[in-house]
Amino acid sequence: MKKHIKTLVLTFFVIAGLTISTDSFAQPDPPAVGPTGGTEMGGGGGAPIGSGLFILLTAAAAYGAKKVHKVYVSNKEIE
Repeated sequence: MKKHIKTLVLTFFVIAGLTISTDSFAQPDPPAVGPTGGTEMGGGGGAPIGSGLFILLTAAAAYGAKKVHKVYVSNKEIE
């Protein structure tokens, strides 16, 4: 029981430390552009994410299929 509590406390402090450090090193927001010049600051920056998202989803599906096939072959050998 002591080991479980020790592990739980350690996990809590590690997660809390990572969360706090991420917030403390965050960069401030860029200054807002006034109505006298420039354009409004918008999110995204115009970078296309369509093809990158497709590549990521394809890679994830291939990885998942590989894992499922490995489990299937392993179970087939046991029987």
